[in-house]
Amino acid sequence: MTNSGLWVGILTALTALGASYITARATSRAALTQARTTTLAQALREQRDRRRSAYREMMGCAHAFNEVVWQIDDADAAPDPESRNAVLTQMYERLAPALGDMNKATNEVRLDGPVEVSDAAEQVRQSARRVQPRLKALIGNAGPEPRRTYDAAYMDFREAYLTFIGLAREALEVKDKEA
Repeated sequence: MTNSGLWVGILTALTALGASYITARATSRAALTQARTTTLAQALREQRDRRRSAYREMMGCAHAFNEVVWQIDDADAAPDPESRNAVLTQMYERLAPALGDMNKATNEVRLDGPVEVSDAAEQVRQSARRVQPRLKALIGNAGPEPRRTYDAAYMDFREAYLTFIGLAREALEVKDKEA
């Protein structure tokens, strides 16, 4: 009987050791999973913050560009051709720095993505660049065709900008994977 008691003790000890080992592994796996989840959540939060910052910068540059081109109303209200040309010339000179800032902001968006938003930012930049020569063509030319061309280029810019805003907003949305 002493022999069977010894075996029962050994089996009990081995069972306890096995259960302890299994519990330790499960706890270790749970801790590792939690650490990975926390790290991933932090990385996603940082990515979202970077994107938000880049998108805001792009939107700020587009707004600064708009502030210049909105002065077309001042040019239209000018009392004489010389005053009109002075306003248009001032607008044209202010567009270059606004476009330079937009180039930088577009590059930031390209770095942070996603691809759809990067492409939309590039479209905003390209359409803004098309406005500049059309504005220059208005200086000294009060005819309707250059103005129509300018207005069309501006509307293309505006449409590209609105598309960018929609895609940027969508990229920043937090999506529930269980939905």
